[in-house]
Amino acid sequence: MLKNVFGSGFLVRTAHVVLTWVVALVLFLHDTELRKQEESGQLVQPVLFVLLVLVSVLLYFAVSLMDPGFILSDRSDDLQFTLGVTEEQQDMIPPTTKSLRQRRCGHCLLQQPMRSKHCQTCQHCVRRYDHHCPWIENCVGERNHRWFVLYLAVQLLVLLWGLHIAWTGFGYAPSWQLWLRANGVLLTVAVLVALLSLIVLLLLGSHLYLVSLNTTTWEFMSRHRISYLKHCGADENPFDRGAAHNMWGFFCVWGSVVWEQVYFRAGSDQV
Repeated sequence: MLKNVFGSGFLVRTAHVVLTWVVALVLFLHDTELRKQEESGQLVQPVLFVLLVLVSVLLYFAVSLMDPGFILSDRSDDLQFTLGVTEEQQDMIPPTTKSLRQRRCGHCLLQQPMRSKHCQTCQHCVRRYDHHCPWIENCVGERNHRWFVLYLAVQLLVLLWGLHIAWTGFGYAPSWQLWLRANGVLLTVAVLVALLSLIVLLLLGSHLYLVSLNTTTWEFMSRHRISYLKHCGADENPFDRGAAHNMWGFFCVWGSVVWEQVYFRAGSDQV
């Protein structure tokens, strides 16, 4: 199983990197503004574009290979040790007098903190599970979710810039046949980049929307089956602390949160 996952992950990552640099190469080889600037010695934009592509590739590998928050043991200090929770951060959350019902995963038999879920592909439980992304061949969870959103933002910037560059490379021809013959490869790249831009834009928009609500893709799609959410109203989210606070906590606060205490502090019933 692990061998198959590793093999498929290697193929997906290799295909992603190869496709990225092939598209960049096509934009440089055709008569685009990028090539014209390079030939005239104006290297600022070509260098910036290559650097941005490189940053997007590095972010892709970082998110793809990063531990998303796997639960590896039942140790009581595992959460704080692994995710770097400080005593000061824990003191910010008032203690609850309610007792917590310990849940165990039916697959790996480890205790599951609230908002975690077992991933059938990765064969691990993941803290604050969002989804398993086949694009990166990894789960998106508590440790890599913000980096995943950052990767989407950088990737969208690269794609939109690449689409603009491709547009500048289309030349004139007296007939459609001659135009397609001269611009066929560039047109294919432009269509591919446009489709990817639309997909990434939708992904980034949906994730930013869910982050502003302090909910995850899994919780948003399956709340009727999740024990701690199915009794809540359609518009009720016990983890929501306001859009600004949610966004600040997601992007700017490092470490983990004991979601059980946030849940009970919100006045929800015991699960």
